[in-house]
Amino acid sequence: MDQSLLRVILIAHDPRISVQSALQSLKECLDQRPGIVLAGVFTGEQNNTCDVQADVAIVLGGDGAILRACRAFGAAQLPIVGVNLGRLGFLADLSPDDLPALVAELESRSFEIVPHLMFECLHQHVNGTQEKYLGLNEASLLAGGSLQMIDIALTIDGELVTTFSGDGLIISTPVGSTAHNLSAGGPILRQDLRAFVVTPICPHALTIRPIIDRASAEYVMTAAEAPPGMMLAVDGQIKVPFHPGDRVVMRQAAVSFQLVRLRGHSFYSTLHRKLGWHGQPRYRRASRSDDSALEE
Repeated sequence: MDQSLLRVILIAHDPRISVQSALQSLKECLDQRPGIVLAGVFTGEQNNTCDVQADVAIVLGGDGAILRACRAFGAAQLPIVGVNLGRLGFLADLSPDDLPALVAELESRSFEIVPHLMFECLHQHVNGTQEKYLGLNEASLLAGGSLQMIDIALTIDGELVTTFSGDGLIISTPVGSTAHNLSAGGPILRQDLRAFVVTPICPHALTIRPIIDRASAEYVMTAAEAPPGMMLAVDGQIKVPFHPGDRVVMRQAAVSFQLVRLRGHSFYSTLHRKLGWHGQPRYRRASRSDDSALEE
């Protein structure tokens, strides 16, 4: 194969008409570009993306689709560009209207690839077995179906931080800081930082606040009295029961999420578009008729 050609794969697992229609439009755009070769299309339950040689993956859907794609890539992470057909979409920053411009910039290679922190999460069971998960957003211990306050002890590099009492605890990457972490009152971190943010969910003690620490540390969460219904959640997509004596070990992964950044798109421009960061709100000055109505 001509090495000057850009090899692209398309991922559109969502069966919704809007997603599949955008997929068809994108394939038509790619067919018109001699500098791009379509190396594979993955829809439905197809998930063997690791077997495909490609330079860029275009994921259609939303941020959830990108999270699933990252896990599917495993140790062979591909640069990803996301087309948002979901709701907010911080990672899937492009709209279907951007497809012609996207394809043109890909063909001319007018983009940069920005690495972002990923994590590996070990769920160590009291019986000595364990599972390992690769994640991009966050790992959380949640009260879940227990419907009661839980106590979670956190150590960072072997040093006890504190025991958090509340509805749960989130350890998030910068990419995940605009997800569950933000909803729980945590800070927004610039996406390319190498750090984790620890955010308690509805803490019992009002003095407990989120903290930020380095990505090179090892984070361990335990709960000696984990009630039935308590769970571990990874990226909001993997949810497994958490039992007394279990441990969650979280650390930076050996691989990074590779985000394709196009011209005119940046971290702060995304915040402007997605969160309405356009400056101070402008309020309409009341007209004389409005004033008269109020006086009456």
